[in-house]
Amino acid sequence: MKSSMLLSIIALLVASTAWAELPGATAAVVNQALSSGKPTVIDLGARTCIPCKKMAPILESLSGEYRGKASVLFIDVHEDEAAARKFRVQMIPTQIFFNAQGKEVKRHIGFMDKSDILKELKIAGLK
Repeated sequence: MKSSMLLSIIALLVASTAWAELPGATAAVVNQALSSGKPTVIDLGARTCIPCKKMAPILESLSGEYRGKASVLFIDVHEDEAAARKFRVQMIPTQIFFNAQGKEVKRHIGFMDKSDILKELKIAGLK
């Protein structure tokens, strides 16, 4: 009994860690981030896309580590088609990097690992 309870708790912890994800950013959140004076990365993808799922914990981690220094946002293009049109997304995932002035400085399509995202945020002005 105790071992099955322990296994259940471990399974829940693993499942919650594996599915870490940022909430979807609204247009207001995006506008606030782009006018914050801090570099921003917006990941446009879908919660059902395999590379997007692999990036979710990376984005979650970066969001926490650089809170107050950079904005790390996620938009699900299936839930927010207007954002997909606004940012001219052709394939997912697409990461768009903005400098502290809110100007797009880099666009990448496909999976991006933590070190590459961090490198681009630093180029965009992360200190």
